[in-house]
Order: sequence, then C-alpha cells, then structure tokens
Amino acid sequence: MKRDVAIVGAGYVGLPLARTFADAGTSVLLVDVDPARVAQLNAGESYIEDVPTEVLRPLVERGLVAATTDYDELREVDAILVALPTPLSRQREPDLRILVSAAAEISTRLRTGHLVVLESTTYPGTTREQVLPLLERGSGLSAGKDFHLAFSPERVDPGREDWTTTNVPKVVGGIDEGSTAAAAALYAKAIDDVHPVSSPEAAELTKLLENIFRSVNIALVNELAQLCDRMGIDVWEVVDAAATKPFGFMSFKPGPGLGGHCIPIDPFYLTWKAREFGFYTEFIELAGKVNESMPYYCRSVVSQALNHKRQRSLSGSKILVLGVAYKPDISDTRESPAVKLIGLLEKAGADVAYHDPFVPSFVENGITMSSSPLEPAGYDCVVIVTNHSGIDYDVLVEDSLLVVDLRNATGQNGTRSDKVWKL
Repeated sequence: MKRDVAIVGAGYVGLPLARTFADAGTSVLLVDVDPARVAQLNAGESYIEDVPTEVLRPLVERGLVAATTDYDELREVDAILVALPTPLSRQREPDLRILVSAAAEISTRLRTGHLVVLESTTYPGTTREQVLPLLERGSGLSAGKDFHLAFSPERVDPGREDWTTTNVPKVVGGIDEGSTAAAAALYAKAIDDVHPVSSPEAAELTKLLENIFRSVNIALVNELAQLCDRMGIDVWEVVDAAATKPFGFMSFKPGPGLGGHCIPIDPFYLTWKAREFGFYTEFIELAGKVNESMPYYCRSVVSQALNHKRQRSLSGSKILVLGVAYKPDISDTRESPAVKLIGLLEKAGADVAYHDPFVPSFVENGITMSSSPLEPAGYDCVVIVTNHSGIDYDVLVEDSLLVVDLRNATGQNGTRSDKVWKL
C-alpha cells in the first residue's frame, strides 16, 4: 500500500505526529530501527502516553498507520519527516550520529519530487550544512531543484491535553521558497496553524530560543530559591505573590533541576554553534550551570533537613524519593533530575528507594531500580521530586517522619507543618 507520509523515528515526537496526520486522513508509515517497537505498532499497541492504544489501534486497523524497519519503503511516499534524537556527547557537545546515519539511509532512496523535513532539535545550520550535502551526495539529486528540503521544529510537551501536535502552531523554514511552500502545504493538511519563516536556520533557532527562554527563567528562580534559603524567606510565597501582577511577569517555579529531552540539552546546541562565530553565550551557559547544580543543592537540602529535624546524618538514612519522571503524570524519565539526585544520595551513603505510579522501573545513568510501595512511615525521609497529581500530600505528610518538598506539592499545609522542609 502506498503511503502519503513517512516519519523516521517512532518515539515521543514521531508517534504523536503520525497520529495527527492519520486523524486528518493522511496515511503514515513509521520507520524505526527497533523491530520489537515496529511489531508493537503494527499490532496497534502504543508505548507513548499521548497516543493511547485505544486511539492508535483503529488507525492501524483502517490502514492509516503502519510501521517498518525497511528504509526501502521510503521510495513510495511523497514526504519524509525525520524525528530522531539529537543528544549531547559526554563532553556536552552535539551528537548527530543518529541523524547523520538516517540521512545517509534516506539519501539512497530519495527520488525526484520528494519532500524531506527535519524535525529533530538541533543547532542553526544543521539542515543546510549537514543534511543537505548527505542527501545530495547519496541520491545524485539537487536540493531545491529535484527535491524539497525544510526544517520544522517539534513542539511536543508530553502529557498535555490542551496543547497538542494538532493545535500548536507549526513553524516551517525551507532552503528556498518552494521548499517552504511544500512543507507548509503538507503540515496544513493536519495542523491548524502553520507559520512559515525565511530559512531553516531561522526555524532551527526558533526552537532553541523557546527552550532557552525557559532554561534561563528557571535558572533565575532556582538561584533565587538558594538566596531565599539564606535570607529565611519562602521562595514559593514570593513567586506566587509576583504572579499576581497581571502584566510584565511570567511565573516559573524552582525545583531539583531540569528534565526531558529539550531544556537540559537544547541550549548547549546553541552555545556550541556560537563558538564557531567567536561568540560566547555566557548568559545561556550560566543558566545551564545553575540548573545543572540543583540536584547537588537539593542533596544538601535533604542533609540539612535530616540533621535539623531528626538529628540524623545522610549516611545510613533510609530515603524514599517520590517521583522519578521528569514532570508530573507521565512516565518519561529522560534527563530526570530525580535520577541524578538518587545517585548523589546513594553516593553520600543513604539507603534510597523510590515510588512512582507512572514508572514501575527504570535503567538510567548506571542505576537500575524498581518502584517501591508508598509506605512513608518506613523511611527517615520522603523527598518529593516529582509532584504527581494522584498523590494525597496531606496524608503523605501525616504518615511520614519527615518530608523534603522540592516542588511545593504540600502547599500551605506543608508550610505550616513541622514535618516538612521545603526547597
């Protein structure tokens, strides 16, 4: 069966995007290197919370969504969208090996008339400087003449139901006017609002700006939280009070660090690229430094709480970390500060367990753990790292010996309780 669109990468971006096109009646082929994942998709079973099985299965049964490991099937589609991970190396530099490998595979299946759109977050210039030469070299075709090429950044926020792939505006920038028009026309079939920009570089930088904006403002309140601790002021009260101003202020909350694939990673793509132009993005790098240091600061908060409230040292204490997903009410643990904090607590000699109703087990950063029952009375301290909405925090405080609340999940009741120590 001929498909309209192929999406290379069937993860947190690719599968919701496939669902969006399929909902609009556009047939989609998902290409992924994992045979088990492909088999699961073809059985109509989802592993992404934003696309539940009861939504995916009818689309598969109607022939609107299918999956394969075979890149050869790309020859028959009209458009190829690339939604693959772009991680950082251990040296915090861009690692484009997954993307480059996929582009090389795509290039040998490219034909005249194809549209290729990169959605993976990356630094300005990647589409034109990295992907374009690979596609031309492998296909013998010319970008802009024989095939269209564009960049359109993903804007997925896992777990959200108000803003989805369908109604979040889609930024599109092609290597020429024809490529921009072709990409915009494709997305307009399934997405409510398409916003063309002048180039792929502008589109690439748009995505980075969005996440850098959040990173910098979160760093600001994280730094403020540390100052408030020294000054004896409740940072949560201050942020809530400032948020009453109806203009000129946007509320950001402090916390144990940043998680997810975007905010902890994307800013460093720009700082790396900026050095090519003899420019140092000190503001962005400072924000990254503050945010990356928060798990270390939160370890000291736990240590202080145990010392002052229970006259115990961190070493030898039994600690329950509540929540390891990087944000509430999802199962995603990518770059989760909870994992980093668990490692730091264990290194300090604590006996650490975790409870997370969304994450039955995880393997991250050399740590393998399974979720324990929520029995707070059995621990010297419960540390709230992810504020899942299904937890009764009043009961938690009542049943605990000590709670360290890094998310203000316990609210005013926690502020008034002698058992609660807040960030």
